[in-house]
Amino acid sequence: MRRGPTGTYETSTTDGEVVRAFVPTPLPPHPPLEFSRARQRLLERATLALGKLDSVTLLLPDPDVFLYAYVRREAVLSSQIEGTQSSFSDLLLFELEEAPGVPFDDVAEVSNYVAALEHGVHRLAEGFPLCNRLLREMHAKLLSRGRGSTRSPGEFRRSQNWIGGTRPGNALFVPPPPQRVEACMSDLERFLHDDRRPYPTLVKAALAHVQFETIHPFLDGNGRLGRLLISFVLHHEGLLSKPLLYLSLFFKQHREQYYALLDTVRREGDWERWIDFFLEGVELTAVNAVQTARRLVELFKGDEARIQSLGRSAGNVLRAYQMLCRRPVITINEVREQTELSYPTASKCIETLERLGVVHEITGRKRNRIFAYGRYIEILNEGSEPL
Repeated sequence: MRRGPTGTYETSTTDGEVVRAFVPTPLPPHPPLEFSRARQRLLERATLALGKLDSVTLLLPDPDVFLYAYVRREAVLSSQIEGTQSSFSDLLLFELEEAPGVPFDDVAEVSNYVAALEHGVHRLAEGFPLCNRLLREMHAKLLSRGRGSTRSPGEFRRSQNWIGGTRPGNALFVPPPPQRVEACMSDLERFLHDDRRPYPTLVKAALAHVQFETIHPFLDGNGRLGRLLISFVLHHEGLLSKPLLYLSLFFKQHREQYYALLDTVRREGDWERWIDFFLEGVELTAVNAVQTARRLVELFKGDEARIQSLGRSAGNVLRAYQMLCRRPVITINEVREQTELSYPTASKCIETLERLGVVHEITGRKRNRIFAYGRYIEILNEGSEPL
């Protein structure tokens, strides 16, 4: 449905030139969203796929293993959309303090994303509401170091930003003036917690994402935090027991359509086309995540069976292997510290895993060697190659 523009323009002067900044109308859309039979079926399929994703953790002996890996994969993908060139392997090496030489700025941004997500999950688990304060806290983590660390981490912007172009005057889109940001974000927060006009949670997340991207409340990091907001709405409202749905790969693969639909919502008020695209992405992403989890389960079962066949020496090797399931890039020292095995025993366990083809050494050095669980990383790397 074409409702017309979903906001108004305010004229102001920025850096000596006149700028028309877009101020979005508070949610929900008016007139209300249309739910045709086809759209209702899309919603039902997406919701069913989310339910399967939420239950997939029951397949895993340790659900946090999958969460650890999937969060990092999402961090890489979401940061790549913003222009970083880090890979999943780069991040794992960066998190391993004994691994020198990993490019700092790109990987630090990805690591910050992990920290922001984990902080948000921890706060929600404490009973803290999904609110603007939490978003600011997560933003502070997101921009805590590396590029962007001077761009007011944890604070709504106090100057005009823009999207596309070299300055506000030739930008593709200019978000609200800084003096309107606080009010716009307060309206968004009220929408998220307004039970008087309930929308299905998936639809609420879709609407909230567009509104956040339109407000662009921070000087940097809006795209990454806006994508996190989707997962946090679903998690906060109980649709996902863990924040396991991440749409960055879908948005990356359909980048032009994604940005075109955001623009169509702003100019024409056609929320329905965006909702359809969003629900298709949710279904596809959830189905793929379930498949990834099942492949990891099969991998773990197969490798554990081969280790069990070793006989009496299997016990210690399994302890080392379980470390690799939690951290697929590892050193002998880390195995020793986490398993409380002696260094010679930990070293022998890794040598056995290398002989079995489970791990391979990736530095080529004789000292301070680093070992990678190659097939695990390959599964998580799919689709996360740098742009």
